[in-house]
Amino acid sequence: MFLAKVVGKVVSTQKDPKFIGSKLLIVKKIDENEKVIGEPLVTIDTVGAGIDETVIVVTGSGARYTDTSEKIIPADASIIGIVDSIEWDRE
Repeated sequence: MFLAKVVGKVVSTQKDPKFIGSKLLIVKKIDENEKVIGEPLVTIDTVGAGIDETVIVVTGSGARYTDTSEKIIPADASIIGIVDSIEWDRE
């Protein structure tokens, strides 16, 4: 898992049927200063996140199990939480 900032969205009318009804967002990781870093990553949004929000992203096999219907989605990354606040220990 990692923290990221939502920086964009993807609209796709032609997609795998397992993605129908899923919102796709573009995120970039953030560092300990909450500065956006790294390459953009397309994720499935499972929590209703929006542009400029800080989110929790899960990758790997955990990203495939994102809803309670036990539907497996062929995804590499999913947004599983919207961050309300962050407290960093800077010592």
